[in-house]
Amino acid sequence: MRTRGAGYGLVAALGSLVLSALTVPAASGTASGPAAGLRADPPGPETRGTAVAAERAAAKGVAFGPCPDSEGLPETVGCGTVEVPLDYADPDGTRITLTVSRIAAAGEPAEHQGALVYNPGGPGASGMFFPLVGQLDAFKGIARAYDLVGYAPRGVARSAPISCEEPSAHIKAPSGSETYPSRSFKRERVAEARAYAEGCARRSGPALRHYTSLNNARDLDVLRAALGQERLTFMGASYGTYFGALYATMFPSHVRRMVFDSAVHPGVEKIWYRSNLDQSFAFEARWADFRAWVARHDDVFGLGDTPGAVGRRYDEVKARLAVEPAGGTVGPAQLQSAFLGAGYYDDYWPARAKALSEYLRGNEKPLVQQASPKKEWAAESENSRAVYTANLCNDAPWPTDWAVWERDNDALARKAPFETWDNAWMNLPCAFWSPPRQRPLEVRTRWGALPTVLILAAERDAATPYEGAKELARRLKGAVLITEEDAGTHGVGGGSNDCVNAYLEDYLVRGEAPVRRASCAPHPEPDPVSLERRLPQPVLPRPAV
Repeated sequence: MRTRGAGYGLVAALGSLVLSALTVPAASGTASGPAAGLRADPPGPETRGTAVAAERAAAKGVAFGPCPDSEGLPETVGCGTVEVPLDYADPDGTRITLTVSRIAAAGEPAEHQGALVYNPGGPGASGMFFPLVGQLDAFKGIARAYDLVGYAPRGVARSAPISCEEPSAHIKAPSGSETYPSRSFKRERVAEARAYAEGCARRSGPALRHYTSLNNARDLDVLRAALGQERLTFMGASYGTYFGALYATMFPSHVRRMVFDSAVHPGVEKIWYRSNLDQSFAFEARWADFRAWVARHDDVFGLGDTPGAVGRRYDEVKARLAVEPAGGTVGPAQLQSAFLGAGYYDDYWPARAKALSEYLRGNEKPLVQQASPKKEWAAESENSRAVYTANLCNDAPWPTDWAVWERDNDALARKAPFETWDNAWMNLPCAFWSPPRQRPLEVRTRWGALPTVLILAAERDAATPYEGAKELARRLKGAVLITEEDAGTHGVGGGSNDCVNAYLEDYLVRGEAPVRRASCAPHPEPDPVSLERRLPQPVLPRPAV
């Protein structure tokens, strides 16, 4: 699942600074006491270890103070740490430290509803930036009611970081990408995937097996306790919705309010091999959306007046870069990664189309600027991919026979060529991962187990296809689904859709949600000229991931 983190609406809007239907009450700000939940995480050593760690964290709390310069956060943000067990079956054994950030609620004491904790997904993305969203119009009401709390999950940044290769090797460029890979290309990439998996085991050691989605959910409960919250108010995007759903299943009585933005399909049968095949198929439709938009603006870009013509120009550029990389650093793989971003976020469309157009006119500078790996991001990007790989490979069984990967991806590439094989290469280290591997937890709650939770989804999202949001709503009984119709941006809360943002604020601040579901019209398509000048920076994990 080639994710770039989500919560894109939040991060994109922050770049310029340094979510009406019949409503019913959701969870109140003061309700407490256990709910009659379905304990899908049976009592065992990890369950007991989580309770021990949470009790310790509650007693210690979080001592917020100035943030280290390395976080790049302004003085208005406070930083602290929380200790969690590396292995929850052994809470008295090795402990690791997670970094946490916070800005206190801006409203009057009577408005205060506790802490709102956020995770942007990945796996491998840090949410340390999150407290800054209080500066956005869409979040000002929320920021009055809540302490805005971000954190870096285990493995990420300064939170017991893991690594699989040297950062310089991770961003090495140019590199190749073949839509229908030859046998020799496949052999090279299989060897690279095997070496990468071996590097993860060698560089991170025995601790590597403890970087899992279940442990991310347990860490979240320890963080809740450390923040002094009897029940958790949480917003997760993309992958953050998956371990958020695990949390809701494991700790239903600890949930106050939860927002799932751009939801991963929670089905055991999907985690994670089938999810990636579904994602690659969905990107084909989103790639078609981008090409259709470019074709409608042929007067601006000159790349052709049909989606097919635009696609042929892209293929032409990809072939030329295989012979002569742009700027010595942008080959077919770097081009593919840059244009994959257009499948995630339509705000990228103007700049990507302009870069393609300029390259074909003899000016490679915009393409080099947008697609070249950034040396200053090398360590972050390498760490993000290491965490991504560790979580997904540890979480579930994967096919270990290369013939299965080759059969499935060859067949899919005939229907969805744009992203299929590049996505396969991203995840192929899981074929060579050292055991043990977990069995995914069945995400499901009974009626009455949870307070109302809110699910936000864009109908044409490719990174987390819409069926995942519908399935999560079916499994978390009483969940409310808000759909941005005919739109495909990944991560919609706090973005440019006022209708979605109104539902988000109504839920978090006033505890109100539609009875079951509601829809919003799509946000406007990007302007082919004006938006290119304010293109937001990529969201972690970086495009190399």
